[in-house]
Amino acid sequence: MLKQGKLIVVGAGPGDPELITLKAIKAIESADVLLYDALVNDELLKYAPNAECIFVGKRKGCYTYQQEQINDLFVQRAHEGKVVVRLKGGDPFVFGRGSEEMEHAANFGIETLLVPGLSSSLSVPAMQNIPVTKRGSSESFWVITGTTKEHKLSDDIRLAAKSNATVVILMGMSKLSQIVQLFKNEGKSKTAIAIVQNGTRADEKIGLGTIESIETEVKRKELTNPAIIIIGEVVKHRAKILEIQRTYKQPELELVR
Repeated sequence: MLKQGKLIVVGAGPGDPELITLKAIKAIESADVLLYDALVNDELLKYAPNAECIFVGKRKGCYTYQQEQINDLFVQRAHEGKVVVRLKGGDPFVFGRGSEEMEHAANFGIETLLVPGLSSSLSVPAMQNIPVTKRGSSESFWVITGTTKEHKLSDDIRLAAKSNATVVILMGMSKLSQIVQLFKNEGKSKTAIAIVQNGTRADEKIGLGTIESIETEVKRKELTNPAIIIIGEVVKHRAKILEIQRTYKQPELELVR
């Protein structure tokens, strides 16, 4: 009798292979088939040495597989009795289409499971010593997609710009000029902003500035996708920590000869 297949949607974390959960590793190890995205660190494939590994990543203007083809792929393999692990960057339920893929599989009678991951919206700022909330600076935070499925700027950014909350924008680099203008319209030209490219990876880059200066900084640093935009007073915490660390850094002891 053919064993029952299943789909396990797994969050791979923000990019650093050490920022993945033990539960996620166990799921990867159980895979007969591993479908992984562009933002997944290739080092994680070592946990599935005997699995059929298929790259199904999508980047702007470049699609290895269309979403419908990905859906067909995991349905087919699961119906063959295989454990299919769908490995996604960050957390599958934070702009990762994990819910859509699970729903599609469930409609074909396939058992579906989810393993959450560290969302890049929280972990990337954190690894740069930028909290999304801080007493006296921010009482809440918004996590917003910069680009909707219609390839337009999300209307939620306009609303967020009116608040005092920290605003974290994913997939927003192509709309940076529009985003900056929305905050300028609210009188927030001096508000702190950080942009982190390839967050938590070895090739990570960061640009810091204010709403009025960040576009110049982006050009100077040649920042591009994949990147996360963080807007708010909490960005200043990074510099404050560095200043404190410099102040209290112990002088190097001279060697006793």
